Amino acid sequence: MEPAIVLSMTIGAVLVAITAFSIYTAFGPPSAQLSDPFDDHED
Repeated sequence: MEPAIVLSMTIGAVLVAITAFSIYTAFGPPSAQLSDPFDDHED
């Protein structure tokens, strides 16, 4: 395979993995541990 194709596929796979991990962190079970800064400063 061409080195450029391998590099492009690697960069694409890393971006997909980061996106999937971010969505899992935001909406999955770990989201219960996140705090809402707007709720912390109610008037």
